[in-house]
Amino acid sequence: MATAPKEAENAIGLEEIHTEGKEPPKGQKTFTVEEAVETIGFGRFHIMLFLIMGSTGMVFFGYMVFSIVLGLLADRYGRWKILLLSFLWAAYFSLLTSFAPSYIWFVFLRAMVGGGVSGHAQGLIIKTEFLPTKYRGYMLPLSQVFWLAGSLLIIGLASVVNPSIGWRWLIRIASIPGILLILVFKFIPESARYNMTTGNTAVALATLQRIARMNGVAMPEGQLREPAKERRGRFKDLIHPKYLRTTLQIWIIWLGIAFAYYGVILASAELLERDLVRGSVAPPLQDSGDDSEESHSPCHCHFFGPAAYQTMIISTVGEIALNPVNLLSINLLGRRLSLCITMGCTALFFLLLNICTSSAGMVGFLFVLRALVSANFNTIYIYTAEVYPTTVRALGMGTSGSLCRVGAMVAPFISQVLMSASFIGALCLFSSVCIVCAISAVTLPIETKGRALQQVK
Repeated sequence: MATAPKEAENAIGLEEIHTEGKEPPKGQKTFTVEEAVETIGFGRFHIMLFLIMGSTGMVFFGYMVFSIVLGLLADRYGRWKILLLSFLWAAYFSLLTSFAPSYIWFVFLRAMVGGGVSGHAQGLIIKTEFLPTKYRGYMLPLSQVFWLAGSLLIIGLASVVNPSIGWRWLIRIASIPGILLILVFKFIPESARYNMTTGNTAVALATLQRIARMNGVAMPEGQLREPAKERRGRFKDLIHPKYLRTTLQIWIIWLGIAFAYYGVILASAELLERDLVRGSVAPPLQDSGDDSEESHSPCHCHFFGPAAYQTMIISTVGEIALNPVNLLSINLLGRRLSLCITMGCTALFFLLLNICTSSAGMVGFLFVLRALVSANFNTIYIYTAEVYPTTVRALGMGTSGSLCRVGAMVAPFISQVLMSASFIGALCLFSSVCIVCAISAVTLPIETKGRALQQVK
């Protein structure tokens, strides 16, 4: 094979090489790795190293940057347009990713995919703005079912496609549902609330009449009343005295929830490999039996076996395990208290991971923890969509999503770096952040349970 020498050369730094130690000749100068590192100093190599290692979070970076931009545009030019743009954008760059000729291109294209995905939050906003007050607390949490279905579908697809025809075809096949959804966008109307803020009363009325006909009910009697005109999509409205405290606390909660959510996911493998699992033995790596080029890549990657995919499915199902309880909680106790309780429980279960238990016990802790952090996300999504007026609702969601990605990008350093140095220290940090979020949640100045959506500030 022509590329074999090159691959072997690249693999030198990735494999453990056993050599017999040889004593240097007498009088010859020697130095340690530490001395060499200090002498070489900082330069282009280190810049490249940091760029490459940091690139693993480029999807989150793309989401962080474009979340604010698309939220701003959605408040100014409409939710429907931005949602359609984000679907087209994500589908296009996702397909391009499957043709990436190098790692640098792969990282860049994944960042672009993240930018497109950030606009999908406008779908939640459209649903929020069309749902009656008494149904929002029940219907919006059910959106998580579709997330679960998609997650299970991609895991099942990966277990079949990855070992047979590779990751590039996995990405291409996974892009098909997003492309098909674009074809039905003409059936999705623009938000009537948004049209009212722009003065398009006739369009808003026509949309409402169409929905009333579909539901088989009559429109209210009288004329559709226009709200007072206000400028849309202004950052200063988010920090207006009426919303300043709410905005700051929401940002803290979003950052903390994402920090905990991705911390649980990234730390799972680390947790199960530790001595906390009494009497467990790590299973040997499975040989896929594949002789393809990808199986002999310089990175020496191994395909997941059936057990690995089974574990992924179990942990993913955990994300919806508390959905019925969460649904009842946010409707009976309110958004603030419900979020406070689940965040407090999340803090507790992070500390419980330090208990020496069986493998099944550890998986059980991780399952509950995954369910709790998912419930946290569910509640804060609903609260954020409900608390802001229509003029800045998309921007409020966009800035919150941006802070969310900051938490997501910090999580790997704690769950994989700090956890290796101080296990209990990492768990205490995750737990402390959750406690801060719980306090921020219960002290939020506005409760949105049973509250009508505000049209203007």
